[in-house]
Amino acid sequence: MKVSQLPISEYAEYYFQYINVLGEVTLIEELEISLHEFIRFVQNIPMDKFDYRYADGKWTIKEIIQHVIDTERIFAYRALRISRNDKTPLPGFNENEYINNTDANQRGIQDLLTEFSAVRHSNIYLFKSFSNEQLERMGIASNVGVSVRAIGFILIGHQKHHQKVFEERYL
Repeated sequence: MKVSQLPISEYAEYYFQYINVLGEVTLIEELEISLHEFIRFVQNIPMDKFDYRYADGKWTIKEIIQHVIDTERIFAYRALRISRNDKTPLPGFNENEYINNTDANQRGIQDLLTEFSAVRHSNIYLFKSFSNEQLERMGIASNVGVSVRAIGFILIGHQKHHQKVFEERYL
């Protein structure tokens, strides 16, 4: 499935910023490509930048990578539940509380990238397992409607968003 086939009615307006930047990509292929692009990109960041904050209260690069990992896990759980036709509304999460309760800055960058790779590979298999009917299923997450396939594209756009933040504010 290509991102152009995704109706805006399948996700909250907030997520347009993530989906709009993707161009004409297919879901599974871009989940795989963006994984490798992100790892290569992060591996080329100078070591002295990983603990850098561009302003007080802002996250470090390590914390942002942890945030991307946490978000991947949460959104994959949402996709799984919705794909299985679970009609239970799924809650949001407070990303700042999640970061405040990690030890991301104490971890090595390779450890974080290995975890990201493992989570993304798991998500690739998850999204490959969905039928077209499951990909089109809608559910409620964070009080808004979202389809399984939109969640997949949001994962990619979210990762690319943070990569752009690295480029613009950290490097």
